[in-house]
Amino acid sequence: MRWATRAGVHIDRAACAWLIRRHIDPEPEFVFVDDPAAVPADATPFDMRGAELSHHGDDCSFETILRRYELDDPVLWKLAEIVHEADIDDERFDAPEARGVDVILRGLSMICDDERVLEITGPLFDGLYEFHRRALLLGREPA
Repeated sequence: MRWATRAGVHIDRAACAWLIRRHIDPEPEFVFVDDPAAVPADATPFDMRGAELSHHGDDCSFETILRRYELDDPVLWKLAEIVHEADIDDERFDAPEARGVDVILRGLSMICDDERVLEITGPLFDGLYEFHRRALLLGREPA
């Protein structure tokens, strides 16, 4: 399936692409556009103005996708808090990791093209997921 988002990938777009790849579509093709009017007809747009899978109410796009696809994994919702705070920074959640994730993604977007950002951030989000999965199982941060 094809998925389209804005060029210049940053936190919410990178996290959404990871979420799509790991939990919705194992073989996605991502298209990056400068203008929402340039989204191919066969692509599902995300994290762009006017898209169903974008910011709605107080939710970032990652949260919107979790709701739309009824993904109720508590670890994904923990990651949603981190993504939300890194993207929106409204202090809605206590997510101390958000600042670091934000800085890393900003830096990567300065030195890499969009495809490369997604390639590098996949393992970053895998690691965040695994850390919080183990923390949930243990009832504490893993050593």
